[in-house]
Amino acid sequence: MKRFPQSNTIQRLPDQFFAELVKKLNHYQKKGHDTVNLGQGNPDQPTPGHIVHSLQTAAEKHVYHKYPPFQGFDFLKEAVATYYKRHYNVELDPDSEIAIMPGSKTGLVELSQCFLDPGDIALVPDPGYPDYWSGVALAGGEMNSMPLREENDFLPDYGELDKETLEKSKLMFLNYPNNPTAALANQQFFEETIELAEENDICVVHDFAYGAIGYDGEKPLSFMQVPGAKNVGVEIYTMSKTYNMAGWRVAFAVGNPSVIEALEKIQDHYFCSLFGGLQEASATALLDSQECVEELTTTYEKRRNVFVGGLEKLGYEVMPCKGSFFVWMKTPEGYSSQTFADDLLEKVGLFVAPGVGFGTYGEGYVRVGLNNSEETLKDALDRFAAFKNKT
Repeated sequence: MKRFPQSNTIQRLPDQFFAELVKKLNHYQKKGHDTVNLGQGNPDQPTPGHIVHSLQTAAEKHVYHKYPPFQGFDFLKEAVATYYKRHYNVELDPDSEIAIMPGSKTGLVELSQCFLDPGDIALVPDPGYPDYWSGVALAGGEMNSMPLREENDFLPDYGELDKETLEKSKLMFLNYPNNPTAALANQQFFEETIELAEENDICVVHDFAYGAIGYDGEKPLSFMQVPGAKNVGVEIYTMSKTYNMAGWRVAFAVGNPSVIEALEKIQDHYFCSLFGGLQEASATALLDSQECVEELTTTYEKRRNVFVGGLEKLGYEVMPCKGSFFVWMKTPEGYSSQTFADDLLEKVGLFVAPGVGFGTYGEGYVRVGLNNSEETLKDALDRFAAFKNKT
């Protein structure tokens, strides 16, 4: 069969880390092996019933059977503005400071295409979400890694960035609560970020995917809550984690009007917004009672307590889990992140994500998801114990 040559743009793309992970697990399961999947960040709970009902009702409305407005319905943008005012006391102009997107991954990739030319630098966290790299590759830009180290609470140290790098940098990606380290950012760090961005004309993109999931009574800080944030960048929020709507593919960006304008312009060429029923159901989620979100966070916190406590009793070293639904654990002595992940799968049927897949500084760790019932997590703990006994 004839094979057509790929464009240079496609050839620049890295292999999709999560796609390769799933492929590996599927291959192993097809052989009939009993496995526990702790490697993915896929919410395991159903979407709350009142949101599902909203979609069911909306699907019957003829107005939504036509093409939606290119940049989304006004009512969803207004709902986003109301949500940010209620939860973060942040004022947003629905017309100029909010963009609706088909999933946050889409916007994170598009932003590099909006603001990077070949040779421009994007500052990316290491370890970090691999799809930041995808957007940079598509734009023909270059990446400069910002190491996230345990001794700095998994926050980047801006003192490590030299003048030449800062002069060429056009974008900076941040993500707190953090995937994969489960760390949080504080006000001082965001203030330092804004100051750096102001001085060097860098657009900050804060990926707030896990914004609703904080533990021990600490609510994660929105970048937009910090004075000056809106002047230097945007925040990306997804419905996936807060409302268990991962398959619905609804997200939004908020913040700097020039960034919102660019996002909407590129999306005018890629998409014709989202099905109106999805937009109405998303507005329902944002505006109705948030009891379901509180219950979800409580569920994850209980799981974290059971699982992290169990790992520590077994002698495994786990980083402080302050937010998100991930656990960032150190690999035992003598293992790389990949060999530890491989051995867990081969010997006890545990599937985890090797830290090196998130960047060079992810080496020495694996990421474990809390997207399973307490019963399944206790099963996983038994398997970790069995692995320890085998080695």
